[in-house]
Amino acid sequence: MNRISGILKLSMDQKKPAFQPVAFTLTVLAALLRLAPHPPNFTPIGAAALFGGARLRGWQAYCVPLLAMLVTDPIRSRMEGSYAAYSWGTLVVYACFLVNVLLGRIFLRHSSKVWRIGLVVLAGSVQFYLITNLFTWWGAALYPQTFSGLLECYIAGLPFFSRTILGDLFYSGVLFSAYALLRRRVPAENRVIAA
Repeated sequence: MNRISGILKLSMDQKKPAFQPVAFTLTVLAALLRLAPHPPNFTPIGAAALFGGARLRGWQAYCVPLLAMLVTDPIRSRMEGSYAAYSWGTLVVYACFLVNVLLGRIFLRHSSKVWRIGLVVLAGSVQFYLITNLFTWWGAALYPQTFSGLLECYIAGLPFFSRTILGDLFYSGVLFSAYALLRRRVPAENRVIAA
């Protein structure tokens, strides 16, 4: 009986993604880098959400990016003094990062191909740009509620969009590369085998 339970435990362990503590630590560190000085929208949060979705199990993938935002938003608000920590837009931004988690889970869970990671990163940046600017146009009095007002909003967001793409590509490259390097460095017998 003990032998059967041992075999079942081993086969269950083999279905768990490898290197969870490292993936968790990399995701948290990337998310906290948001507190370091950076150009607007050149942040690691989008990349941390994609990476977390691809490499973390269950609730961790969703909670780590959101908790990082919840904790760092008030700190950044005090540091910069230019915006409220939480607003209606906060929900939209957080929802966009959850979309990034889903993109990572659906398209990168079992892939380490550079081209695939790059395409998913670009998809995450595009959805963030499209959704956040749509809600900026819709919810703020900055732009007329017309099609030309919507276009004006999207055009005004282009400099932020380019920094979002660059930040997401840079930090995703760092996260996925660091994870791959650390996996290679640790002998196979010291880590759980990924399914």
